[in-house]
Amino acid sequence: MASHDSSRALYPTLSQVCAAMESLWPLSLQAGWDASGVVAGRPEQPIRRIHWAVDPVQAVADEAVELGADLLITHHPLFLKPVNSMAATTFKGKVVHTLVENSCALITAHTNADSAVGGVSDVLAEILGLENIEPLAAVDDGLVEEGIGRVGTLQQAMRLEEFAARVYSAMPAVAGGVRVAGDADGIVSKVAITGGAGDSLFDYVRQHEADVYITADLRHHPASEAREQAMMGSDRPYLIDVSHFASEWLWLPAGANALERALADEGFTVTSAVSALNTDPWDFIMTSGQNTTTIHSGTE
Repeated sequence: MASHDSSRALYPTLSQVCAAMESLWPLSLQAGWDASGVVAGRPEQPIRRIHWAVDPVQAVADEAVELGADLLITHHPLFLKPVNSMAATTFKGKVVHTLVENSCALITAHTNADSAVGGVSDVLAEILGLENIEPLAAVDDGLVEEGIGRVGTLQQAMRLEEFAARVYSAMPAVAGGVRVAGDADGIVSKVAITGGAGDSLFDYVRQHEADVYITADLRHHPASEAREQAMMGSDRPYLIDVSHFASEWLWLPAGANALERALADEGFTVTSAVSALNTDPWDFIMTSGQNTTTIHSGTE
């Protein structure tokens, strides 16, 4: 991210950062169950350094403080469900205390960053080389380009196994890797994608007649039913199940750059850093084949 001469820099306040974020990822786009926005911080606090991460876990809070960040922006909310205490004896309370006691604010940009133009799914679609991109599930009140997930076409059709390898190569390394359901030699051209968990969107995937659907956290029953229904017809969509963390981490550098540019347009300077911490919850998996057992970790 950018490095600037601090003697000439004009730093934004937290409220000014919020205004810039609102122009990029409007809170009106978040789902009704979501909890995006400011979690901690004073509106008048100057923001010089911004740290970005997927998850507001303790290791990320410690890293932000160690790097002298004034603001931590995470994709996932810290308080998605109500709590009765923020005591430092709880893990969420400890995160809040760590940040507040070190003058580091916290903002989350979740489903609003999923739906907005240039958000999580747009970045994934661009990285995977999709063209003719449109929302998978459009929002009711917003731009035609806004909505959860994206659908697009490959410049050149390819085998499912080949495309899955492209997906695997694009993702940060995690223990779980990438799981695929479908004919390895099947040809794919139209791709549906949702960063994070998207097994509630199969109806939209079928409406768009996508050849393959990429998402995370595919549960047994929705995945099994989707494949059974597919085999009643064209055998589409094939499924590619990726890490929730990995699919959303890819947006962070783009989000940081977009916010820096938006603030620069207002005459402000910030320095941004993206966390390289792997906050995927799984440490290793064990697979077996030909009478051998193999352990795979996210560091391989």
